[in-house]
Amino acid sequence: MEAQRGQWEGTGGPWRARRRHAVDTLRAQGRYGPELRDVLPAFATLVVLACALAGGLAVLYRANGAAAPVAIALVLVLVLLMLFLHRRPLARRRRGYYTPEELAELDMAGLVKAVARMLRREGWRVRRPTEPDLPRLVARDAGGRLLEVAFRPVAEPLPGEDPLCAGAGSRARQPLLMVVHRGTFSSRDALWARRRGGVRLVDGPGLKRWAAGTPLRELDGPDGTP
Repeated sequence: MEAQRGQWEGTGGPWRARRRHAVDTLRAQGRYGPELRDVLPAFATLVVLACALAGGLAVLYRANGAAAPVAIALVLVLVLLMLFLHRRPLARRRRGYYTPEELAELDMAGLVKAVARMLRREGWRVRRPTEPDLPRLVARDAGGRLLEVAFRPVAEPLPGEDPLCAGAGSRARQPLLMVVHRGTFSSRDALWARRRGGVRLVDGPGLKRWAAGTPLRELDGPDGTP
């Protein structure tokens, strides 16, 4: 008996103690999942709604026959299908909404497409300029304002400091300029934007907020300007 007890204790103790230790480990790692008290309110609400729906369909069936509940069931199925399709990642991205992980996976061409979709989400008419190798967008809003969007890779100069951008056009023809950068602008960049005027700098955190649904007009630039 003593040998069996020693062998039992050598394997890690009683079953409940080992299970408690495993549960504590999973909770510490955030992998245990919700407990019953966490999901019980939602489950009870779901049961009540299901019972109410079944009762309503039964009443309609008794009052109007099978046509009414079948029509309602078809409408519910269509609504659920539309919600499912509306929330799919591809449909969400086409509407101009991106998660931070999706933004991080985009190359330069993908980032240009994502920003074009986000601008269209806010009512801008967007087109690509004639230079296919230059990551740039031109957009116009309902009021006729013209916006040029330039994309800055990491550790490269801002538009206006880059010889490739010197012929982009005068400020009279392009009064608004937005520079998108997934990194962080320096104080020198912010100083350049303030001196030039009519420039909005959208850095990495601002781009994530914009992609999540925050309107562009509510974003503050790295220099504190809207």
